[in-house]
Amino acid sequence: MTKRRVLFLCNANSARSLMGEALLRHMAADRFEAYSAGSEPDEPHALTLEVLRKQGLPTDGLRSKALDEFESETFDFVIVLCDKAQQACRDWQGKAAEVLFWDIRDPRLIGKADAYEQALLEIRRRLQLWLPLHTSD
Repeated sequence: MTKRRVLFLCNANSARSLMGEALLRHMAADRFEAYSAGSEPDEPHALTLEVLRKQGLPTDGLRSKALDEFESETFDFVIVLCDKAQQACRDWQGKAAEVLFWDIRDPRLIGKADAYEQALLEIRRRLQLWLPLHTSD
């Protein structure tokens, strides 16, 4: 069975999209290849990595990447996690069979201690709803 390719996209690729990449690898690595990128990449946020580790999710190899790195690649799904990246995605030259928009609040801007846990939980919930829809196609 050929694995489907998924690109998670957000502005900085320092929190939400890295969480999506790590979660999908953990939840369905047998069916999907997960990647992430940012329209304006920054370094992975320390709290992102801490929250992922607390949940038992591997962080090895997670790094912030520019969307341009994937320009010549094709994805089955691109999951955009913020409005700012949605705009950048319109101009992107890569190929995606399906683009989904999941607007997850940026934990860096919330200012609450549990903002990163909440973002991770929201992405997990959406993946739990999305994955069963794509198990047998």
